Amino acid sequence: MVSLTPLRLASGTAVGITVDLPGTRLVIAATEAGYIMCGALDVALLDQRLAERRIVAARAIGVRTLEDLLSRPLESVTGAARALGLREGISGRDALSLLATAAAGREPAAPGSPA
Repeated sequence: MVSLTPLRLASGTAVGITVDLPGTRLVIAATEAGYIMCGALDVALLDQRLAERRIVAARAIGVRTLEDLLSRPLESVTGAARALGLREGISGRDALSLLATAAAGREPAAPGSPA
């Protein structure tokens, strides 16, 4: 089953996507600028084998729900995501706010500060 959930952020909106597969669940939150995802995301592959695409993405570990994805710290980020201010250790919610700001073409606020 696939579920789509609108996610309202102070700096814009994102879409939450949950895909239930046999034996696993994929959890993703995306904006027009990039996405964050559960541990199934291979950040190294995106940076090394698909570097020319400059994919803006980050991974959080221990995620089973959208709320987990928003509350957990990022474990790894692509180089393109790092250029937008995403860093290991910031929450998924703060990462999505940075991505929503980037999608809207605004200067990002520091993670954790009011937008």
